[in-house]
Amino acid sequence: MRRSTATSADQHVPKRSGWQTLARVLPYLWPEGQGWVKRRVVIALVMLFAAKLVSIVTPFLYKLAVDALAGETGTDPGWMLAYGAVGLTVAYGVARLGAVAFGEARDAVFVRVGQRALRRLALETFTHIHQLSLRYHITRKTGGLSRIIERGVKGVDFLLRFMLFSIGPLILELSMVSLIFAVVFGWQYAAVVVVTISLYVTFTFKVTEWRVKIRRQMNDQDTDANQKAVDSLLNYETVKYFNAEAREAARYDAAMQGYETAAVKTGQSLAFLNGGQSFLITSGLVIVMVMAAKGVQAGTLTVGDFVMVNAYMIQITMPLNFLGTVYREIRQALVDMGEMFSLLGQPAEIADAPDAKPLEVRGGEIVFDDVHFAYDPSREILKGISFTVAPGQRVALVGHSGSGKSTIGRLLFRFYDITGGAIRIDGQDLRAVAQTSLHSQIGVVPQDTVLFNDTIRYNIGYGRDGATEAEIVAAAKAARIHDFIISLPEGYDSAVGERGLKLSGGEKQRVGIARTLLKNPPILILDEATSALDTQTEQSIQESLDEMGQGRSVIVIAHRLSTIADADLILVMEAGRVVERGTHDALLAQNGRYCAMWARQAAEEEEAVAAE
Repeated sequence: MRRSTATSADQHVPKRSGWQTLARVLPYLWPEGQGWVKRRVVIALVMLFAAKLVSIVTPFLYKLAVDALAGETGTDPGWMLAYGAVGLTVAYGVARLGAVAFGEARDAVFVRVGQRALRRLALETFTHIHQLSLRYHITRKTGGLSRIIERGVKGVDFLLRFMLFSIGPLILELSMVSLIFAVVFGWQYAAVVVVTISLYVTFTFKVTEWRVKIRRQMNDQDTDANQKAVDSLLNYETVKYFNAEAREAARYDAAMQGYETAAVKTGQSLAFLNGGQSFLITSGLVIVMVMAAKGVQAGTLTVGDFVMVNAYMIQITMPLNFLGTVYREIRQALVDMGEMFSLLGQPAEIADAPDAKPLEVRGGEIVFDDVHFAYDPSREILKGISFTVAPGQRVALVGHSGSGKSTIGRLLFRFYDITGGAIRIDGQDLRAVAQTSLHSQIGVVPQDTVLFNDTIRYNIGYGRDGATEAEIVAAAKAARIHDFIISLPEGYDSAVGERGLKLSGGEKQRVGIARTLLKNPPILILDEATSALDTQTEQSIQESLDEMGQGRSVIVIAHRLSTIADADLILVMEAGRVVERGTHDALLAQNGRYCAMWARQAAEEEEAVAAE
């Protein structure tokens, strides 16, 4: 019975709202079972509250000092005025210093919480990306993916620092200042402050929402330009081969032109926002100051009161100006984080069954039982493939491009789930075993071995975590690459370059073989491992591959038929079906497709030799 086709890696993931994104971050600030984190958060909040209390008292001390100097002491507390103007000035300085000290202490206590949250989130994202299917990674561009993660992590860092220690404290401070104005000066003062703040916040939020749309366009253009740059640099040699430097530069510049347009709109909208904010806050400041000046002239307020009103207005003006920046950045951080959390919400297409057990390889028998598969539901790739690889047997898959050969290797490694039939190893259905155990039992030598931008030792040792130096050297000798390595000036410490570009195709392939030998898997997939190499190099590496396959169950996906003539079983594939099967001699005797392919390749090789 056919199962439904697996969902696409690009399945729709709903965009997260700002509140959903905030809810996603909160567990990092208040994690279960992490008492030290909670204690630091509480201490930081206490420090925050203390800093705001001190900052609210500071302008009052300033007023008292001014009144003392002006001789207006009638309405002020005598016990405070007893200290005199100098003492009050010193107290004012101590209060200002105390507010800063509490703020710095708060940051020092909280920094470990924030950095721990960033580390956990980065690890979670990195791990999740590796759990996503091959289909997802094929359809996504690495440059764009890395930029989403980079912006998302930075967004979390900003949110943790400023949401907790800027927006909350600002609301607290504005409330306290409004209360002081209402109690000390009258409701009219408080009303002006409240109306000014309300207009300011409304204007800021409305304009910022408009700017966020422009900023999102700028991000999209930035991502597009970065993707094109990364793609071009990864294909450096191809660009050179086709003399396409100018074409790549024009392509990149076109993407940057879109970024420039969006960035100009962002800058212009920022100027409009800053101008409007300045107008509103200055208007409120002037109105309150005029009211206070009239009060001084009428004798109902002292000069110190006038100075205190000014100090409070300046004190709230600074964070309000900062509010514009903070809100813009928080809003943008929420957008960036929303993209990252949407990525984290992307479900893994290939997941272990709830009762998945470790794969137990006893002999290494591989069975494909009426296997059907389609990358896309409208186009089936494999149409009922059935064959068996006996323990220790070498089975070759041959056929024209697009016949489904490489797909079989990917299905055996469970990069994808089949849509019908079953694949079993020693009687165990791959869908019923843990992927980690499956991957540990299968070694793959691909057509194009991709290496990490590290040393040869690291790349060979990647085959088995914790491998000793002696084991790495033994694997290199078995792959017949040891002599080449020790001939290099830095030996096993030689860097291979990005994707191994400092090595030749044959050298990269031997490093890949050594890496797989070190893994020592009971099942081996050779996916056209020598098709991209010259004949002499191919023959040399083929010997290493033959030795590597001894005692293992091997599936060889072959292009050159001469490399699999001694296979125990050869399967000829066409349009997703096995159309012929047998040994080399038996297939030649059938005088069918395999025989025709053999004759054609033999003729091509003869022509190549004659041309030399």
